[in-house]
Amino acid sequence: MTDKDLQSIKNRYGIIGNTPSLNYALTTATQVSNTDLTVLISGESGVGKEVFSQIIHSLSTRKHNPFIAINCGAIPEGTIDSELFGHEKGSFTSAVDARKGYFETVNGGTIFLDEIGEMPLITQARLLRVLETGEFIRVGSSKVQKTNVRIIAATNRDLLQQVQGGRFREDLYYRLSTVPIKVPSLRERKEDILQLFRKFCVDFAEKYRTQPVQLSDDAKQTLMQYPWPGNIRELKNIAEQISVLSQNKNISGSDLQIFLPNHPISSSLPALARNNNLNNGSAQDFHAEKEILYQLFFDLKKDVTELKNVFYDLAKNPNMHTANFAEHNDAILHPYNGQENGMMQPVPNSGNYFINNGENKHSDHHIELIEETLNISEKEKELIVKALKKHRNRRRDASAELGISERTLYRKIKEYDIEE
Repeated sequence: MTDKDLQSIKNRYGIIGNTPSLNYALTTATQVSNTDLTVLISGESGVGKEVFSQIIHSLSTRKHNPFIAINCGAIPEGTIDSELFGHEKGSFTSAVDARKGYFETVNGGTIFLDEIGEMPLITQARLLRVLETGEFIRVGSSKVQKTNVRIIAATNRDLLQQVQGGRFREDLYYRLSTVPIKVPSLRERKEDILQLFRKFCVDFAEKYRTQPVQLSDDAKQTLMQYPWPGNIRELKNIAEQISVLSQNKNISGSDLQIFLPNHPISSSLPALARNNNLNNGSAQDFHAEKEILYQLFFDLKKDVTELKNVFYDLAKNPNMHTANFAEHNDAILHPYNGQENGMMQPVPNSGNYFINNGENKHSDHHIELIEETLNISEKEKELIVKALKKHRNRRRDASAELGISERTLYRKIKEYDIEE
């Protein structure tokens, strides 16, 4: 594909930017469009994955046939089979009439399955059959029907990680990812941020009949350094807010900070380093929730190990004077009194602690074992509660602090029954 052809596609679909990773994704989409290969589009929320599905469909031989985009995460688990494959009358309580599913009505066209990682396992099995044989069965029917539909899937999750966790079928993953397309995040396209922002501001100035926003040098620097967890969608929202709410159209860095969420310019959240050489060079993104928790556990493990060494020495020498011992361990022991009742001490080479209840200080110690809690769900709930409390239950700010989407935060709040 020539640069002229690539620019023509960008102009047609309003794509701005010239980052090599973006150009590569667009080139791959155009090359695969004239085939019937299944495509898996991956990328963070807000990067524009649906646009790529539209490009593939519009450049294919199916372009005159139907195209439908379905958000798998927005359809309840109990009705998604009916939506996709249809149902017969009386197949369930509210099935008062027979209904065609999308695989029947879009026959000959393209179905875009967004958030494929949210699809239930039972539905995944049905989808696998469609991909392998082109056959499906309506809910409540025994009649096998044929369909000729091209499937394009998209996800903002690490599907391989979900496969390992038993939440996604391995055979479906490899069947979907015949041609993988990775859409880069806005953080990976820093050179495109200012160009995108200017385009949005000009569009909103025309829409609201105002003067376009102009950025100072420090405002441009702030815009470039902000991590943009919501990617292009978030950038567009910020541009619209500034265009509407700002009286002064010459925006400084301090003016811009007012519109940015309470998110550090350089994120202070722990994150694992990503190995871009996994599986012979194919990059695998770790899910944001797990990154936070894993790094938290690593840090806690290091702190606990240091404390174990100190308290173990103290436990072996109960008559040791705290002041003398603290000369070598002042940084760790300073807040504590090693001989006070109720002090928590570690049991060597174990994940437990014991409490010295102070009985018979100079002879035998009464020991009560307390098991150390390393449950991921409890730690995750604790982290969410702290974030909500810190941001006074503002979910948008809390989700940005945790590095997850608002939708995921809402789901976790319901899952853990957290009171706000």
